[in-house]
Amino acid sequence: MPPRLLEHYRRDVEGTMRREFGYANLMQVPRVEKVVVNIGLGEAIQNARALEAAASDLAAITGQRPVTTRAKRSIAQFRLRAGMPIGMMVTLRGSRMWEFLDKLMNVVLPRIRDFRGVPADAFDGRGNYSLGLREQIMFPEIDYDKIDRLRGLQITIVTTAKADEEAKRLLELLGMPFVRETAAAAARGA
Repeated sequence: MPPRLLEHYRRDVEGTMRREFGYANLMQVPRVEKVVVNIGLGEAIQNARALEAAASDLAAITGQRPVTTRAKRSIAQFRLRAGMPIGMMVTLRGSRMWEFLDKLMNVVLPRIRDFRGVPADAFDGRGNYSLGLREQIMFPEIDYDKIDRLRGLQITIVTTAKADEEAKRLLELLGMPFVRETAAAAARGA
């Protein structure tokens, strides 16, 4: 059985996007290509066990074994040598990606204290969206008593959209809780 969010995309989002943007062909409709979840571990230089803890957290969150990322060049001020492990990352595709996005939008983000929505200006100009979370404990798979340290993580949603406007509308239709325009204007004092 396909993931719930994928069924919603096929049933509702494709048709809506096709009408709104005037796509002639169904293959022109933007879709989510992959989701990359990344944890940076600057502390791994002094604490080798930080890699193991981060790997187990990331594996629990995504359901996939993470890959260690390594430094490309040496930086003397940080006591960093080329090839040293400095992070973990997972690339999700297919049904795992859809299930992760569903969990992120409907379970994890609403658990953030004083949550008013994710920023709508975190697109990169090519239709990809990046989101940073301060703590890994927002995910229901992480047991607060068993973690050694709070770690932030970065989530990048890569889409096939050509423009940020198309990607934003795609994520809105999928259920991404963006900050409302009126609330954002009121916060700025406009």
